Amino acid sequence: MDGEAPGSQAVLDGLVALLDLEQVEEDIFRGVSPSVRVQRVFGGQVAGQALVAAGRTVPADRPVHSLHAYFLRPGDPKVPIVYLVDRIRDGRSFTTRRVVAIQHGRAIFNLSASFHVAESGVDHGSPMPEVPPPHDLPTMRDLMRGYEGVLGENALAPRPIDLRYVDDPPWMQQAKGPRPPLARVWMRADGTLPDQPLLHVCLLAFASDMTLLDSVLVHHALSWPAITGASLDHAMWFHRDFRADEWLLYESASPAASGARGLATGRFWTADGRHIATVVQEGLLRPPQHTPT
Repeated sequence: MDGEAPGSQAVLDGLVALLDLEQVEEDIFRGVSPSVRVQRVFGGQVAGQALVAAGRTVPADRPVHSLHAYFLRPGDPKVPIVYLVDRIRDGRSFTTRRVVAIQHGRAIFNLSASFHVAESGVDHGSPMPEVPPPHDLPTMRDLMRGYEGVLGENALAPRPIDLRYVDDPPWMQQAKGPRPPLARVWMRADGTLPDQPLLHVCLLAFASDMTLLDSVLVHHALSWPAITGASLDHAMWFHRDFRADEWLLYESASPAASGARGLATGRFWTADGRHIATVVQEGLLRPPQHTPT
């Protein structure tokens, strides 16, 4: 398979810069959006930036172990996002932070994150499914060629995350009809990241929003933009250390969908089979002609 577009490290460096928030005041941070033509801010960007803001108020020896978030309003990509951090609790073992993202004087997103000192104890993880290795799978550019008219003018643009679909993506599955609500994709940051554990976790939070609802879409033979959608809430649990610039398998499954909402669960494994994170998200999925009341 051919490789990704040239300049991948530069594109990844741009994402790292995007997550490097400006500190405006104690517990107040400001982030910006990339200069691409989109109608709203990507949900994974807001989640990743909010987690950066929370993590910068916590000692480095307390890594994040969970986050719970709600997407309240669409983000405006043309103006900065202000992140306000509330230091809810600093305990002997756990630290809790609440972050509210503000634009135009209104909350667009809120996040609660919990950080935990390293401890030993019970230890197990879900086994990784048997799938082809990432280097045997087509790149996103391979899969998107010929679909530019459907996927948009940025379909073949360089991306900071290298994605390799194990199963057909929604835009290819649509013509084949419904399949079981399961989607599997290899992913990694397309370049080299600095040795900053918080950055790797925040980048995984960013990437976790990229394909999670695919498991809902393929079960109904749907794809963007035949359906419009938005993330409603997002939760993650981080189980073990990892590097986001090494291959990770991301499997998502949808146990239920109703009322224009689809639920998806996800699990991440390292290439050697360690279960490193678990994700749950509910998303809004509507026909494009639907007008909310």
